[in-house]
Amino acid sequence: MLTKLQRDEIIALVKKEVIPAIGCTEPMAVALCVAKATEVLGCRPEKISASLSANILKNAMGVGIPGTGMIGLPIAIALGALIGKSEYQLEVIKDADKDSVEEGKKYIDEKRINIALKENIAEKLYIEIKCEADGKGATAIIAGGHTNFVYIESETEVLLDKRQSGSAETTDDSLSLNMRTVYDFATEAPLQEITFILDTKKYNEHAAKEALKGNYGHELGKTLGRPLSKGILGESIFSHILSVTASACDARMGGAMIPVMSNSGSGNQGICATNPVVVYAEENNNTEEELIRSLMLSHLTAIYIKQSLGKLSALCGCVVASIGSSCGITYLMGGDYDRICASVKNMVANLTGMICDGAKPSCALKISSGVSTAVLSAILSMEHKCVTSAEGIIDNDVDRCIHNLTSIGADAMTETDNMVLNIMTHKSC
Repeated sequence: MLTKLQRDEIIALVKKEVIPAIGCTEPMAVALCVAKATEVLGCRPEKISASLSANILKNAMGVGIPGTGMIGLPIAIALGALIGKSEYQLEVIKDADKDSVEEGKKYIDEKRINIALKENIAEKLYIEIKCEADGKGATAIIAGGHTNFVYIESETEVLLDKRQSGSAETTDDSLSLNMRTVYDFATEAPLQEITFILDTKKYNEHAAKEALKGNYGHELGKTLGRPLSKGILGESIFSHILSVTASACDARMGGAMIPVMSNSGSGNQGICATNPVVVYAEENNNTEEELIRSLMLSHLTAIYIKQSLGKLSALCGCVVASIGSSCGITYLMGGDYDRICASVKNMVANLTGMICDGAKPSCALKISSGVSTAVLSAILSMEHKCVTSAEGIIDNDVDRCIHNLTSIGADAMTETDNMVLNIMTHKSC
């Protein structure tokens, strides 16, 4: 049994990593940094310079910005300066309306924004914003986490400096997790301590329902609910899991002004760790306590894996979040720790290597691939079927198996990440 201190540390970690967000978290993090620099400047910027890491650029190039009908960083930066409030964190532009969007478009047309790649930076998540007006300047830097300010400077003084010279991506190493700890916490913690995780259901299930009221992205969620898809997939828990999860992603990537509960800095990861578990629990008639514990297991598993993978990587985040949801579904099926570990291994054996080529509407397709594999992996584990250590990168020890996955995603796929960004920035379209 974990001690009260250990449980409190895990709860603090979950509450830090599972937070509301509107839109894709990369452009929202840029808008947040702009909002902070603007607040420090004390007036509307005449010029904004944004120096961004390659992974931030990659994830912000093709995604819809909520409430604007536009894609990409310029409108996110403009709104961050014009109406953004840093206190809103990743909901920084939730006050945007028709008038502010029009004002933002004008701000862009006036060529006040400069966006550039930050060269020679180790951090994969790095945002540096400088705002200027009336001969004054203010600078804000976010690094290592989507809301983690490491440097703030006004015209006259340095207000914050947490930078580490020559450091790689900032990670939270203060709490070291393993799969056994994740499982024990999710299944044994006093229920009243973890009921807050139900907020993920409230946000992400609502996002899926709201998505059906509009035409967002590639409408994968809607398509999965139409007669053609039903004729192929039928009316099943599986088809409903795919539809509800894809719908929420459609809305988020399509620019809907709908908040979702994110995980480890990603709304799609939050959706993927939540909606499959919620749908299975509801349709399998699991109890509320089982739902709470399965959601905690799913989200904490994703957080654990992201500790060694990093906030941004060449590996698609749906792989990580789908491993979490597979664990949650296995638990709801009645699976014990061994069966849950089997689900993790089955997942790693299947989805390793799925690239991240930026945030965009087609992320719904990747999420659907991840979620379908999550269900398949859970079913196999409940049938006592598990990919063995004789196969590929799978290890008998589940934590080493996870480390094999994250080593590939964080280290071995670095050149893949560079190639993906090069392709994305040199297309003819």
